[in-house]
Amino acid sequence: MDSNKDKKWLFDKDATGEEASEGVTRIVKSYTDELMVVENHFKKGAVGALHSHPHTQITYVISGSFEFTIGDEKHVVSAGDTMLKKDGIVHGCVCLEEGILLDIFSPMREDFV
Repeated sequence: MDSNKDKKWLFDKDATGEEASEGVTRIVKSYTDELMVVENHFKKGAVGALHSHPHTQITYVISGSFEFTIGDEKHVVSAGDTMLKKDGIVHGCVCLEEGILLDIFSPMREDFV
């Protein structure tokens, strides 16, 4: 994957994705050592498996509908909703209606590049 690190401009037409899991395409957008933006395209029924990591993460729902688990809470979220996941908390989702999630990580996810 071409590194988008420290790029001042990244046009959508130039961004490439990879399969993160079945039915999920991950596109790493712009990032620095301190911050990363990732777009995730989900097909209906695709799962973001329960996991945790040492990064603070904010997820913004661009489109679609998702059942999210964060810690011991579950909610259905849709376009315009956001979720905060502090470092170390277990979280995951199931896509109820095809959609796109925008993830912001601090610091950046080295395992994504």
